[in-house]
Amino acid sequence: MGAQQSRSDSSPAPEGHSHKFTRHLKRHSAAIGGLFKPSSNTPATGNTPSDSGTRNDEGTSTPQTQAANGNTSTVSAALGGGTAVSAAAPFVAPAFQKNASSMPPVTVPCAYRTGRTLGSGTYAIVKEAIHIQTGKYYACKVINKKLMEGREHMVRNEIAVLKRISSGHSNIVTLHDYFETAHNLYLCFDLCTGGELFDRICAKGNYYEQDAANLLRIIFKAVKYIHDSGIVHRDLKPENLLFRTPAEDADIMIADFGLSRVMEDQKLTQLTEICGTPGYMAPEIFKRTGHGKPVDVWAMGVITYFLLAGYTPFDRDSQQQEMEAIIAGDYKFEPLEYWANVSDTAKDFVRYCLTIDPAKRPTAGEALAHKWLADEKPHFVTRDGLPADLLPHVKKAFNAKQAWRKAAFSITAVRRMTTLASQSTPNAEQQELRAEVDKYKEESAKEALEDASITHQHNEEEPKADDLPAQLAQTKLDEKN
Repeated sequence: MGAQQSRSDSSPAPEGHSHKFTRHLKRHSAAIGGLFKPSSNTPATGNTPSDSGTRNDEGTSTPQTQAANGNTSTVSAALGGGTAVSAAAPFVAPAFQKNASSMPPVTVPCAYRTGRTLGSGTYAIVKEAIHIQTGKYYACKVINKKLMEGREHMVRNEIAVLKRISSGHSNIVTLHDYFETAHNLYLCFDLCTGGELFDRICAKGNYYEQDAANLLRIIFKAVKYIHDSGIVHRDLKPENLLFRTPAEDADIMIADFGLSRVMEDQKLTQLTEICGTPGYMAPEIFKRTGHGKPVDVWAMGVITYFLLAGYTPFDRDSQQQEMEAIIAGDYKFEPLEYWANVSDTAKDFVRYCLTIDPAKRPTAGEALAHKWLADEKPHFVTRDGLPADLLPHVKKAFNAKQAWRKAAFSITAVRRMTTLASQSTPNAEQQELRAEVDKYKEESAKEALEDASITHQHNEEEPKADDLPAQLAQTKLDEKN
């Protein structure tokens, strides 16, 4: 299957149209996250993601998305919140920005063929792509340049972060390539097909405390590498922990660096905006006292609790109550039946990571030195002479919470529809803005890379232009949707 063909009869927007759209976009920037929710279909395993990520009113984050075909892992690895770049000028990647005048862009035939659309975010779509020369598959984030004039810093930041850490660790998603056409910017990431962490756990026949410790040891080593590289992730959660392939021994990957920042080691309170996914956010984020790398360790403490029990420690009936519980550090290892099979050493590790004061919270390296992760002999509770199986209670707690969320969402949806129906006059400007964004995303989806000339800012495996026609003819990407 070839890529979807772009419209040959498309014409430029009337004079002043894009400027009008940009004004609308900026005017509603604070409300955009609520207007344009990404598609969210329940994956085959029955897992539904936790509450959407929260981002500040500069648009540096968007809700977590799921693939339209139910494969959340691909989109989580590539979508990164659907960032966008400006149509005002060619995109200049951060690594090249200072030397842009001495390094003019080079236009070449495209080395990729795009296939099915995997998902859609607030401002971007994700498509499956294949590199013509190598036959390697990627998840390609496609961003329409017209969508976010004046917000180029969003995608520049993501690329700056990923260029610093890409290919440096087997457990971190890699940005393999990025380039632009006349209309879109493309970011090519690992195509992670092994599913999300918790899906994999629930699919197992059994699950022990040692399994959780082994997974968390790997993830913490990757977090330490990120921190040692001068990066803070800021959105660590199970949905952003993916397996590279369905193989039993597949690498687990940290994905979605859309909220990450480059920061110096000594500036532990440099960042002040409220961002992240509420249940995994550290107290200092809500208090706006400044935050840095310790927020990732806090999030890992929440993830540890979740992997041992099937629910998060600060789960409450409302986000306000959840926030208050986080700030107070109000959590318990209850109900007892869920925690009776978990060792005291594991509980101590959770407490260690969930230290309220970020100055006293352990670093990733110090967390790795805790006896729960460092001891050669695993820690666990025995039942009938064997390690206790955590899976029954973990699945029970998770499924109960998902059922509650589904019911709560249905009630909220009915109330919202009632409110909308009672409005005598719809907001025409918001409707126009929604239509404009949808139109630009649709245009992005229709662009055929095999027919496009691209400007490369980075390409690790660029084929010779003379080889492309023959390779393109041999390259096939099956249609699955």
